[in-house]
Amino acid sequence: MSPLFILPGLLCNLSMFSATMEAFPGASGIDDFYGRETSLSAMAEYALARAPERFVLLGHSMGARIALEIMRRAPERVEALVLADTGIHPIQPKEREKRYALRDIGREQGFAALVDTWLPPMLTPAALADTALVADLRAMCISAGQTRFEEQIEALLARPEVEGLLPSIACPTLSIVGELDRWSPVAQHEQIAALIPGAALSVIAGAGHMLPAEDPAAFIGAIRNWLA
Repeated sequence: MSPLFILPGLLCNLSMFSATMEAFPGASGIDDFYGRETSLSAMAEYALARAPERFVLLGHSMGARIALEIMRRAPERVEALVLADTGIHPIQPKEREKRYALRDIGREQGFAALVDTWLPPMLTPAALADTALVADLRAMCISAGQTRFEEQIEALLARPEVEGLLPSIACPTLSIVGELDRWSPVAQHEQIAALIPGAALSVIAGAGHMLPAEDPAAFIGAIRNWLA
């Protein structure tokens, strides 16, 4: 099996995947918030330049959208694909206004205030009660900074259409999501699994959008079982 290559989501880096990386020897990924790239396509090229020649590709949230851009460009390099806690829908009504409202909180109140508004809805009540987990995730997100947040949301607001791409994906694919993910709910993952030929679906009970950090054991177990 080729090594695992991880693409984190908005404001995330590999610190959220520490357990996953320990579970899969040789795993690597993007740990620097995709440098200063400002589009999903450029982020995909940035990742491809740093990936092994052939790999199992794991994208989480925005990282899964970047993973799909890799599938558009270099599908021959991807042995298998995991799309976690993500969506394939185009820009939604009021999405731009909501993202800019968050941006403005950071500009007016400081970036920590933005993170403290954005992060809690990503987590389940049980995860929010885990003070160590919340502190780690908060520190990770704050380390990205306001400028990187603004660049990443502009990339998301300019995201290309992907629904038409999914039926062309030929490698084994897993669509995995936390049962209580309010940001990228189960129905979106059912749609992904239905559109990709032969794709599998895994729903992790009790977990939210930050599934790899909220329930790493279940996340890792589901991927291992699927790869086997």
